[in-house]
Amino acid sequence: MDRENRHLEYKEKYSKSYLKTVSAFSNYEGGKIIFGVNDEGEVVGVEDPRTLCLNIENAINDNIKPNPLYSLKIISMDGHQVVVLLVEKGDAPPYYYKTKAYKRNDTSSIEVGKMELDRLVLKGKNLKFEDLPASRQDLSFHTLALYLKDIMGIQQLTNDILITLGLYKNDQYTIAAEIISDQNSFPGIDIVKFGQSISILEDRVTLKNISILEIFKKSMDVFDAYYSYEEIESITRNKKSRVPGKAFREAIANALVHRSWDIPASINISMFDDRIEIVSPGGLPEGLSEETYENTNISILRNPSIANLFYRLHYIESFGTGIRRIKEEYKDYFIKPSFQITDHSVTVILPVIKAKNLAGDELKVYNALMIYGQSSRRQLTEYTGFNKSKIIRIVNKLIEDGLIETVGQSRNVTYKII
Repeated sequence: MDRENRHLEYKEKYSKSYLKTVSAFSNYEGGKIIFGVNDEGEVVGVEDPRTLCLNIENAINDNIKPNPLYSLKIISMDGHQVVVLLVEKGDAPPYYYKTKAYKRNDTSSIEVGKMELDRLVLKGKNLKFEDLPASRQDLSFHTLALYLKDIMGIQQLTNDILITLGLYKNDQYTIAAEIISDQNSFPGIDIVKFGQSISILEDRVTLKNISILEIFKKSMDVFDAYYSYEEIESITRNKKSRVPGKAFREAIANALVHRSWDIPASINISMFDDRIEIVSPGGLPEGLSEETYENTNISILRNPSIANLFYRLHYIESFGTGIRRIKEEYKDYFIKPSFQITDHSVTVILPVIKAKNLAGDELKVYNALMIYGQSSRRQLTEYTGFNKSKIIRIVNKLIEDGLIETVGQSRNVTYKII
């Protein structure tokens, strides 16, 4: 038997505690409860499965509101009869048990907090948080009007355009409108530039109380100040970046478009000498797995109106391609971006470019250091079979590219990966 998990629960004996799990399964991803199996996954069976089915059905219909979608069946397992209760994800949440709504937390069912309950209520009404009326209605859109004129050639911002953009509904500005407006009161972006350690803070820029269109632009300005430089090639100056600019732009756009705006926290950008970390409040949207997020173009829009505006302004090229585009910006480099997903945040880590992709002899030496750790020139010769002069040439190139460093001096020198 499989172990209990978010979608599976065992009940050795009948008790109404399972109704919390029915609420949890109905509110979120669905699941299965098997009666006649103990917590260790041992099948013990039930004495009167037909009566048990009737008791389960009556208890659900009397105690879970609104009535959830479920089915019951009696099956044989290991010579015993058990009852399987299959609960489907409902389309009218929240589903309450005794006036409380529940969710799964690993193998247990717990009451949802106020914020999650509010989200369930909106979901049941087929609404998004950004669709709710703004807390203030005296909004202006000078920044939006300027961007629409410069990028889309729209000469005058009218109510009809705001309605088309999903920013004005039922004669009221929406929360999405407030976020886009000049009076945006939602948390913005907090940028910190660190020195050689997190205890050394070189600069801090807090972007708030302005349209997120300006927040986006000013974030790019800070990025350019710390990671862009000019390189003279022949007689021309070419702008280059120590972190791919398009990758940073895509990551910031994704953070603004997909964050949970009902969480009162800023997007945090930590800038280091070797990387940039972008932490966006809120985990992945319901229905989007970490595997799907990182490896497909499937997108579940948490904030469709904001996403649509960023698309129209060409800040994002198409829905669902952000992570793929970030990865593509690093395709010619040995070092790669990484992503950390939790229930409460999404972190994108963009490493500073150090060298082009390694191949052949350089890759063999680098892999030897990866496998064996800090090594001397003699040891690298043994690991790779290369002669002394070849090892010296390769390690000097890897040092120049910033991929490895020397430890010690003279005959005691060794090499290690940075």
